[in-house]
Amino acid sequence: MDELVTNAKIFATQAHRRINQLRKYSSQPYDVHLKAVEELVRTVTDDTEMIAAAWLHDVVEDTPATLDEIERTFGSSVAALVEQLTDVSRPSSGNRGARRAIDREHTARASSRAKTIKLADLIDNCRDICKHDRRFASTFLAEMAALLEVLGDGDPRLYRKAVAVLGECSERLGLGKTRARAASRGEEDHPLNLVLRARHTKVLNRFARTFSADDLAEALHVFEADTSEEEVRRVTAGMENRVAGVRNNGSVSGYLRARDLLPGSAAASCVPFRDDQVVESKAPLADVIEILTRHDYCFVSRDGRVDGVIDRADVQKPVARMWLFGLITMTEIYLTERLRELWQDDSWTRLLSPGRLAQAEQLRSERLRRQQTCSLLDCLQLADKGAILLQNPVQLNAFGFESKRAGQLVIKELQSLRNNLAHAQDIVTNDWPQIVRLSRRLESLISDS
Repeated sequence: MDELVTNAKIFATQAHRRINQLRKYSSQPYDVHLKAVEELVRTVTDDTEMIAAAWLHDVVEDTPATLDEIERTFGSSVAALVEQLTDVSRPSSGNRGARRAIDREHTARASSRAKTIKLADLIDNCRDICKHDRRFASTFLAEMAALLEVLGDGDPRLYRKAVAVLGECSERLGLGKTRARAASRGEEDHPLNLVLRARHTKVLNRFARTFSADDLAEALHVFEADTSEEEVRRVTAGMENRVAGVRNNGSVSGYLRARDLLPGSAAASCVPFRDDQVVESKAPLADVIEILTRHDYCFVSRDGRVDGVIDRADVQKPVARMWLFGLITMTEIYLTERLRELWQDDSWTRLLSPGRLAQAEQLRSERLRRQQTCSLLDCLQLADKGAILLQNPVQLNAFGFESKRAGQLVIKELQSLRNNLAHAQDIVTNDWPQIVRLSRRLESLISDS
């Protein structure tokens, strides 16, 4: 196997395993899907860059890896393919239908090489979803049909296979005539979203208005395009994030990184801003998080002029921590409400392990001794509340989890993030996937409220 492909396989496999990502329905390691996509691509090409990108096609969307890291590790050609395979819509772009339309336009502009990989991805996902999730299959098949309309210049053999798989699955599930209607439904109708919107609309909208990119941005130092390399090195040596803008003909149109300086003027090292890398100063924090899943930097614009920069380290700031803690608090409020509704007589106690129940009872006794009013339910940990609810099949489905194990993993990650927030610990290194998941859910709720 070519060294580029081998390294891509190792990188992707480790990236997905580090966040314990599993195949959605089978709970198999996620690289089972990556291998399936790679094998489909191999049937039509021996292009090593395409095969490497097949392994890497989900790392930017799903793991802490960024496009900048992919470019540094595998080169610009592979990074370009991965970028074309990475969705560009932001959480605030609207409901699922609106976001998918934006991402479809992005796919339409992709190269034929990237479209070939996308066809392989659709084929494997279609088979998996239609086998395990009839309810979501109607939505997926509609979206797949729409995507195939812009994938015609991908490899013709994989295109024919994708069309055949779409037809087979539609016929088997009896969904051929319902796909168009299904496209209008999506995650905005998720049961958990409906309940949260109904009960907490004011709070959700407060979150949308209160925190913005402006709260995290640092001033962007700007060099004129003709600034010498020596001057750039001298100035950036004292900068914390060591990134700066480059102004050419009066407009800041790109940036440079101190570690990647080339001989000559600042213009020689300038990297143009990507379309999905710049937000307005009042953009929601969820949009910032989404950009930072793809890129090392998010740039902030005021009145059409880029003058701020945000990187992941800025998510450690108090404002972002308050925002995240608020999201977790809303989640825990919902869990507590559901527990009270489902088990009004505290019969939930039989679903908790004796050890965890004893800890809750001990905490309640201590609070009562201090004359604090509380119920036994109030003394449960977040993870305990989640564990109880996940034993109820209806609640498992309401949260969108295909298995109790998948739900337990998410609750465990949520507990980890809350603990690290509460104790002022690093939340970016270990909790980034959970931060992304929380922000995506929030903005989805707000856009549909």
